[in-house]
Amino acid sequence: MQKGLFDSAADAARPLADRMRPRTLGEFIGQEHILGPGKPLRAAIEGGRAHSMILWGPPGTGKTTLGRLVAIHSNACFLSLSAVLSGVKDIREVIAEARRRRAEHGEECVLFVDEAHRFNKSQQDAFLPHVENGTVTFIGATTENPSFELNNALLSRARTYVLEALDGNAIVTVIDRALADAERGLGARRIEMAPELRRLLAGAVDGDARRALNLLEIAADLVSDESRILTEEVLLRVLEGGSARRFDKGGDAFYDQISALHKSIRGSNPDAALYWLARMLDGGCDPRYVARRLVRIASEDIGNADPRALTLGLDAWEVQERLGSPEGELALGHAAVYMACAPKSDAVYTAFGAAMRDAREQGSLEVPKHLRNAPTRLLESLGHGEGYRHAHDEPGAYAAGERYLPDALQQRRYYEPTGRGLEGRIAEKLRELRARDETARTKPRSG
Repeated sequence: MQKGLFDSAADAARPLADRMRPRTLGEFIGQEHILGPGKPLRAAIEGGRAHSMILWGPPGTGKTTLGRLVAIHSNACFLSLSAVLSGVKDIREVIAEARRRRAEHGEECVLFVDEAHRFNKSQQDAFLPHVENGTVTFIGATTENPSFELNNALLSRARTYVLEALDGNAIVTVIDRALADAERGLGARRIEMAPELRRLLAGAVDGDARRALNLLEIAADLVSDESRILTEEVLLRVLEGGSARRFDKGGDAFYDQISALHKSIRGSNPDAALYWLARMLDGGCDPRYVARRLVRIASEDIGNADPRALTLGLDAWEVQERLGSPEGELALGHAAVYMACAPKSDAVYTAFGAAMRDAREQGSLEVPKHLRNAPTRLLESLGHGEGYRHAHDEPGAYAAGERYLPDALQQRRYYEPTGRGLEGRIAEKLRELRARDETARTKPRSG
């Protein structure tokens, strides 16, 4: 096993996240889908069979640690580059170092490239011959979709592994270990942190273990030596003003993109709707979240102008649930395009909002007696249901002039359909019925 990758005389000066970096696969938390018993990557690492790979996943999920563990188990030297800070000159120098180690010591080298997607095409091409001839085992780490950001030639020489954001329980485990570890963590300080505060911190970091440890270290530095208690006040102070939750490729906020999708459909632009849908899915958004929003759009912005949009949205949601990704995502595209092209109406949305306001603001208005149920003789004697006109017994199954709203709201109209799509026919029908109401109410009563 290679020495010196994790041990340092200057441990105390290193950030907590670096000190707590897993040293063995046994200490590694999460990624069971690629590192569980019998999984190919775990078998390759434990067997010392290093191969070139791309590690694709969100920040703080263990990409760098996995690269180091590959080197350790392969008895290889670990060389690293950051694509943010390096250029072709740096690539040449690190390749020269790998050649020197092989020539002088017979040592194999793992070359870990962080943020590999930041290298341009020519820089990525510079690795190809050295990966091809075995000078280095290439491990690229990226937070971006490698299909879009890395050259096909490089991708064809490396296997891609997808890392997932850690769930809350995994992050809590990371926090627990850091608080308990007296050698590398905060254990020697005996800091007390309530379980609910550990969960609060875990929920604030969006699956990023490194960020959790960085924030924990800052909070711990604010704990007084006398009390040793990390309070909610201290933690909230540290969490205040944190960055927006990770979501998309370009760094735009999550809600900006869902807003763009919604407004593109509302604006009847199928091309923009598809683009924002693709951006969200490519950025890692849960397709089921998009499905829920499409159903809302169908109800809010299309409504009765084309009721089929709501059915199509629900169908697309079911397809996504049944098939999963990527097959189910095509159904979401189908629904988004249909909704963008459908006639639009927010008449029901507006009417519902107005009715809800009246329900909240008008108090408990009485149900008119003729609309009340009368299941007992007592209620019948009180006049419940008296004078009610059964619509099916009236001409055209419509009781012209009948009143259904509370007395205080008799003149209220909530739903004003547009003339677009099916709602145009609904509007025509309502005009006819309201004209019959007006006639019935102004007609002199006989006798």
